[in-house]
Amino acid sequence: MDLTQLEMFNAVAQTGSITQAAQKVHRVPSNLTTRIRQLEADLGVDLFIRENQRLRLSPAGHCFLRYSQQILALVDEARMVVAGDEPQGLFALGALESTAAVRIPQTLARYNQLYPRIQFDLATGPSGTMTDGVLEGRLSAAFIDGPVMHPGLDGIPVYPEEMMIVAALGHPPITRASEVNGVSIYAFRANCSYRRHFESWFHADKATPGRIHEMESYHGMLACVVAGAGLALIPRSMLESMPGHHQVSVWPLAEKWRWLTTWLVWRRGAMSRQLEAFIALLDEPESDLAGNR
Repeated sequence: MDLTQLEMFNAVAQTGSITQAAQKVHRVPSNLTTRIRQLEADLGVDLFIRENQRLRLSPAGHCFLRYSQQILALVDEARMVVAGDEPQGLFALGALESTAAVRIPQTLARYNQLYPRIQFDLATGPSGTMTDGVLEGRLSAAFIDGPVMHPGLDGIPVYPEEMMIVAALGHPPITRASEVNGVSIYAFRANCSYRRHFESWFHADKATPGRIHEMESYHGMLACVVAGAGLALIPRSMLESMPGHHQVSVWPLAEKWRWLTTWLVWRRGAMSRQLEAFIALLDEPESDLAGNR
């Protein structure tokens, strides 16, 4: 079964005549007869009741017509989305929680304003989950912690993130991991790149964190740290956006560990018009985005 057969079937269903349908799809009648017979053989049913020189849809043909019309309509829509002047269609974006909370809200608002025909969807999660979503085709693109190493991905660096170690208010200064060896930490699940970075900071100084409490949000982490229950590693941009950030002691990690870069990634060779439009907005100054809200 192919699109040409479906177009021929629809034409015969509309006209009730092989000759007229052949004129409609610009084919010779013998070709239509052969292709319709092949379609019926593939499906294992007669789609038409043949009466003299006329063809009427059989009960199976009526049922199949609805599906063939839907399929061809979707194909037309896909062609329009790809070739149309205005980007449209589905754009599924993934992001780290911190990126979604503090880095891209104005960009998303501007994107929705400029491209109302795009069906936008946002999912948040750790880098590992977001990367899997892009590779599996569930996400059109995603913000993850870079650099991008996977051969199936393309990407661009977008946001530098200063990583801050957060402790209870009044905690002595923390300059290296050995000073807090064995202390409990609060982090996302194991596929979170920030968690791996935090653990690597410990291990590089031949230290080991105590119990690792897996949390679902930075707000939960901060609440536990405020209560004096351990440490957390939080990007400065996220930390300063949260109520309660004045109730903790904060230090940047040592220079080697201090900066991470957030990348926007997509499947290699899968640049779409929706993604192109989104990247163009990332290049706009924040003042422009704010002024256009």
